[in-house]
Amino acid sequence: MFVQFIVALMRIAKVPSDDIFSFVSELARDLLGFADQGTTFLTAATVPKLGWFLVSVLPAVIFFVALVQLLYYWGTLQWFIQKFAVFFFWSMRVSGAEAVVAAASPFIGQGESAMLIKPFVAHLTQAELHQVMCSGFATIAGSVLVAYIALGVNGQALISSCVMSIPASLAISKLRYPETEETLTTGRCVIPDDDEHRAANSLHAFANGAWLGLKIAGMILSTLLCIIAFLGLANGLLTWWGRYLNINDPPLTVELIVGYICYPIAFLLGVPRNGDLLKVAQLIGTKLIANEFVAYTALQTDPAYADLSPRSRLIATYALCGFANIGSLGTQIGVLSQIAPSRGGDVSRLAISALIAGALSTLTSASIAGLLVTNQAAYFTPSAANG
Repeated sequence: MFVQFIVALMRIAKVPSDDIFSFVSELARDLLGFADQGTTFLTAATVPKLGWFLVSVLPAVIFFVALVQLLYYWGTLQWFIQKFAVFFFWSMRVSGAEAVVAAASPFIGQGESAMLIKPFVAHLTQAELHQVMCSGFATIAGSVLVAYIALGVNGQALISSCVMSIPASLAISKLRYPETEETLTTGRCVIPDDDEHRAANSLHAFANGAWLGLKIAGMILSTLLCIIAFLGLANGLLTWWGRYLNINDPPLTVELIVGYICYPIAFLLGVPRNGDLLKVAQLIGTKLIANEFVAYTALQTDPAYADLSPRSRLIATYALCGFANIGSLGTQIGVLSQIAPSRGGDVSRLAISALIAGALSTLTSASIAGLLVTNQAAYFTPSAANG
């Protein structure tokens, strides 16, 4: 937790536009412009300016995933992740497998990060399995990072939240599930070569990445469509039932229920008691039961959240920045069970605990941001909002 606090201090030590997080955020925003060029070629110059999710967010996801696969083929991504992992390996005294997955999760996602240690998954201890899943739940992936920036979410806050949540996930996972066994990767931090799935050349890698990006974009599209439609159905039924219970102002909805459940969480995060508490609690609840995409979309586009104070908006941005939701349980269980079928039972048994630990990791980053950041309005000026 001390490392998390130090990262937060590094984040706010300078003006937001002058630090490394702003630099990375600007690079991510530039990627959106390159993706817009491809969209313009396929459609028309006016289409990227429409602001539709389908033509402004998903093309950026596809392009980013293709670029990541190309960097992976060149070895650039593994080199960077390994150097990043060594810091946590030595500073927090975790096993090599845990350090690699924790360092990789914010860049390539919860499923892909586990693939980096594929030869070791079958031999991980119970605590290591818990940590691998916890790291995936505590952060978001680079592919969706650019999507959230395209929605208008502050990129600097997203990036710093992911980095802050890495040491938090390591600490909270060990508090929840301490290591009691001898680990296979103790004393070494390596990323094994995956010759089985290695591309033939750079063009092959980029093409595979484009296809993978298309599948990820399709999954995002179909998941959002189904979840939002299902929430609409649930809200319709709850509102109809609420009329019989004389719950009309406000109407009984899923957001209202999870908002009151998460009300104490929003209060403990430091959300001001000026009417924002319930709204931020509803966003956190929506993120936990649906996913962070739905919550961020509501934060940026729903008129009900347009009047949030800068402090509340900043805390909400940090609190939503993680994959800890019910839907991600299936992703974690599915990926790890496919990599090591013999550990399927252990993965399923630890998944709920890892989900809770991952959610707590993200929330601790939000609480520290609320504690340390005093110029919240600077994060939501026009330049910051677009960065």
